[in-house]
Amino acid sequence: MLQTSSSSVLFIINSGSSSLKFLVTGMGASQKNQSKPLGQNLYRGRIDSIGGSNRLQVSDGNERVVHSKQVDVANHGQAIQIILDWLSKEAPSLDIVAVGHRVVHGGTRYHQPVLITPQVLDYLHSLIPLAPNHQPACLLGITELARLQPELIQIACFDTAFHHDRPEVEQHFALPSWPELELVHRYGFHGLSYEYIAKVLPDLPGKIAERKVIVAHLGHGASLCAMKEGRSVATTMTFTPLDGIPMGTRCGAIDPAVVIYLQQQGMPLQAVSDLLYFQSGLLGVSGESDNMADLLKLKTPQAQRAIEQFVHHSVRAIGSLAATLEGLDALVFTGGIGEHSAVIREAICKRCVWLGLYLDAAANKRGFEYSGLERGTYVQISTKDSPVGAWVISTDEEHMIAEHSIRLLNNSREESST
Repeated sequence: MLQTSSSSVLFIINSGSSSLKFLVTGMGASQKNQSKPLGQNLYRGRIDSIGGSNRLQVSDGNERVVHSKQVDVANHGQAIQIILDWLSKEAPSLDIVAVGHRVVHGGTRYHQPVLITPQVLDYLHSLIPLAPNHQPACLLGITELARLQPELIQIACFDTAFHHDRPEVEQHFALPSWPELELVHRYGFHGLSYEYIAKVLPDLPGKIAERKVIVAHLGHGASLCAMKEGRSVATTMTFTPLDGIPMGTRCGAIDPAVVIYLQQQGMPLQAVSDLLYFQSGLLGVSGESDNMADLLKLKTPQAQRAIEQFVHHSVRAIGSLAATLEGLDALVFTGGIGEHSAVIREAICKRCVWLGLYLDAAANKRGFEYSGLERGTYVQISTKDSPVGAWVISTDEEHMIAEHSIRLLNNSREESST
């Protein structure tokens, strides 16, 4: 049975393709419709640009920076070791009782958080081809923690889970039912972010949570999700996180015959994969940067073309998802670009007037000043009389991982006591 005390904490790890965010939080009670912290958040931080030289930055529970130091990090396992070393030095009394991980792909087997066992880990490794620039990073962290502290409980929370109960027509490609195609589904991703936004929606006026909503999670990785009554109905990413709108370095939706053509021209499979995942999107089109903030400062035709493609395909996705919903009541922006780029939000909203969305330009420009300062913060950026509301909501994937982890630990404890 799991024993906890006042010093017991959860260590939450959110591994990106080249970054690692973490949260250290107290063992509060899990509430189904709670959008605020479960227990007391003690530390939150991140390391970016893993594989090179960057900075470990840590904030306390009040979002005040308490540590910022240059670090050289070769991989996600080493990043976790650096964070644990800092915690053991600065907060030696804390007792980490479990670690919750964001795992991008759960395949067809896992639709709920699970305790990580060797069997679970083997299956998750088999899914690496479905998320080649995300799955290896998080599994490396899990493996490194198991090596350092083999008795530590580890929990996997899946980005695909939120989309699991979409309508059947949204879950399959027009392919035959062959055994070798068993894993080929329209899974959907960014589920932990969308799930958190769905928990915040009831706080918004007008009973938006019960209505037709599109959430645009726009960042280095980007997707959009149509929700009805807080549940996923359709989303732009499908079999892998490569599909959908153009992203930082990913191409987004592409005719599959392009892959066939490139291989016929003699391009090796790994080179094709690298092209689509790491050399395309904003970086490939601009030839300059995969960072939207950088591109907005540039005046080159290539940078403008990359921005235009991002906006165009976002708007095109909004139109498609609105058709799926048979209408639209609200558009929500979240993610790094969605929360912080007033320019991109304005460009998208101005092309959604036909849907009945009228932007409040002043509120939109102020929006980035507030969104992101506190997780769950929301700002309305549409006019008060706009038939379709537009909002900015700061997402918190780490909160969702903590909530799922606490619920799973509590359920496991109850089962072991009966």
